[in-house]
Parts: sequence; structure tokens; C-alpha cells
Amino acid sequence: MDAASKEVVGHIHLRPAANYGLPVQILRSLALMTWFNCCCVCIVATQLVGSPLYFVSRQYFNSYMAMTKRFFGVAITALTEWGCPTPIRVSGDKSVQGQFGLTKGGQLKTYFPERLVLISNHQVYTDWLYLWWFSYTAGMHGHIYIILKESLKYIPLVGQGMMFYGFIFMARKWIADKPRLQHRLEKLKTYHEGRQPGSRLLDPMWLLIFPEGTNLSRNTKRISDAYGAKQNIPPFQHQILPRSTGLFFCLQQLKGTVDWVYDCTVGYEGPPKGNYPDAYFTLRSTYLQGRPPKVVNFYWRRFAISDIPLDDQKEFEAWILKRWAEKDDLLEQFYETGRFPACEWESSANGETQDGNNGLVKTNNPSYFESEVKLSWWAESLQIFAVLALLGALTYQFPKLWS
Repeated sequence: MDAASKEVVGHIHLRPAANYGLPVQILRSLALMTWFNCCCVCIVATQLVGSPLYFVSRQYFNSYMAMTKRFFGVAITALTEWGCPTPIRVSGDKSVQGQFGLTKGGQLKTYFPERLVLISNHQVYTDWLYLWWFSYTAGMHGHIYIILKESLKYIPLVGQGMMFYGFIFMARKWIADKPRLQHRLEKLKTYHEGRQPGSRLLDPMWLLIFPEGTNLSRNTKRISDAYGAKQNIPPFQHQILPRSTGLFFCLQQLKGTVDWVYDCTVGYEGPPKGNYPDAYFTLRSTYLQGRPPKVVNFYWRRFAISDIPLDDQKEFEAWILKRWAEKDDLLEQFYETGRFPACEWESSANGETQDGNNGLVKTNNPSYFESEVKLSWWAESLQIFAVLALLGALTYQFPKLWS
């Protein structure tokens, strides 16, 4: 495609790097932690209020917990928008053509399916926050499921909330992990009755898996390279080796109920080539010190599950290693040029998804979509407190109504 025929849609608002002194850091930390902890307390309390639904109707219970999961997606998006505004740049290959748009307010809108498996490289701990926000741009932030380290479920409040969400905790011991993983996947592929008599539906589901199992760091890279040397697998330059067992099992179990694997490659602008992003961007530096990445870049692809070899684990391992080699090439280009490749789209086939009648911006062959991690509307954050506020109002009014 002729470069002149492309355009960058949206605009990145670059801000100077924050250099807060200790007093400001303390005040920021208190304000943001108070907001976040208040949200977590309210969400867990809301979950407890609705937990008896489990014994009444599993479908009602799941719908209620999906609502509280949306609350958490809104909470972390608001936390990012207000505490550490983060610009993002998005592109992808032909397989995701027409699945991105921008609203007239400059907010990213995605058109991914309701059920998919999402895989990504894992560079820093904020990866899952940004990917949860992507589910928000598709209206799916109440239906995301994440495979996590077992230790995370012991985090006060957050861990209890994630257990209600049906997240899958792994101990990294396959003998112990396989039964619990199978149990959760059975629930995610269970049909239930639709509104029409005789109809059977699957619940929406975005299953997020980091095949590498942990984030990239100097230590994990050393361990991964040593393991690869024993297996005669060449090391990657910008990633650690993916683990195939868990992902292979998930795709086998979900085959027939999910059509697509979406692959995201994440790149953090700022660290020079050869350095590890985890040394630059931590939860503390990003949220408490106000030093988010200059721009977070995302490159998207998708693969039909019917085209993935799921009959032989060796063949699947070769498939996932090939995908990771391609991701390594993408990251090499990113570190050399500061960007992933532009959208590989042949024509303006965004069509109806870009229609101004739907509140979206018209585009012609966009090379990149540029936006920011933010809510559609600031007051959206008030819904986090809605159930408890309603319960409090009813409790206050009940004695008067009774008398």
C-alpha cells in the first residue's frame, strides 16, 4: 500500500515526564490508593450482597458477577486516566481489518467477537491492565477471564474479588493445575437456554493467557535461555519462551465453542533496545510516581482455531514458537523504529464500523489508531457504588415505610 494513501487516525497527547518530589508523591499515593481501595471494598461488598444468587440461579449469579467485573474494569481505567494518562497506538495485520475505530471524542472502539482466546507477550505487570481496557473498548470488560499465578488470589480484597470473577489460578504444577483448569473451562463452554424456546447460547468470554507464564526480566530471560539451550531452541531477543501445555489444553477444550485466537504484541516506548521494560515501568512508578510509558504500542493479529494444529502437542509447540518468532521480529522493528508496522489493510474496508451515524470517525486506510486509556464518560465510575447506595437508601427508608 502506498504510504501516501494512509493516515494516522486520532492524536497522541504527549505529556512531559513527571518529576514529582517526595511530598507530592505521598499525596498522590494517598489519593490514588484511597480511590482504588474504596472501589475494591465497594466491589467486594457488592459481590457479597449478590452471592446468595448462587443458590437461586447460576445464570443470575454469573450475570451479577459480570456486572461487578465491569465495575473493576471501570475502576482501573479511571485510575489510569486520572492518575497516569497513558497514550496508546494500535495497528494490526489484514486479519483484524475493520475491527478498530475511533469515536468523535477520540476514544478507541474495537469490534472483536464476544468469545475469543487472547494471547500476548508479557513484558511488565501493567500488561493485563491495558488488555482489560481493550475489553472495555469492545464492551466486554464484564466477561474477561484471566489465567493468573496462584499467589495473586491471596492479595487482600483484589484476590477475593478475582475469585468471584472466576479467574483461573495456576500453581505451575501441571498435575495440580490440569483438574482446576478443566473445571473452569467446562463452565466457560456450557450452553444455557436462550430467550427463544429451544435456543441454546454460550456466555460471552474473553480468555486472557500469557503463554510465557511470567513477565520479561533479566532473571526470567536468563532462565528461559538456559532452558531453550537444553531443548535446542534458539533464544528470542526480546521475549522469553512461551509454554505450550496450558494454552494447548485450553484450545483443545474450547474448540467448537470459540472460533478465534487473538494475538497481541505489546511494546513500551521509552526503554532503549536491549533493556527490559520492567526496570522502567512498575506499578509504583506508573501509578504512584506518575511516570507512565510515553506511548504503549499494540499490534494485533488473529488466527482461526480451525487452522491451529490441536491434534498433536509437538505440532502445536512448533506453531506457537513460530508465532513468537514473528512477535520477536515485530519487537525488533519496534525497537529500531519506535513503532510496530502500520495497518496492513488493502482498502478502506472499515465500512459500517466507521460510519459517522454510529458516532465514529470516517477513515481511509489508517496506518495507526492513536488514542488514550480513558473512560467514555467520567461519571461512569459512579456505577461502582450504585448497588451499595441503593441498598443503603432502602435500608434507611424501610423503617419509615414499615411504620
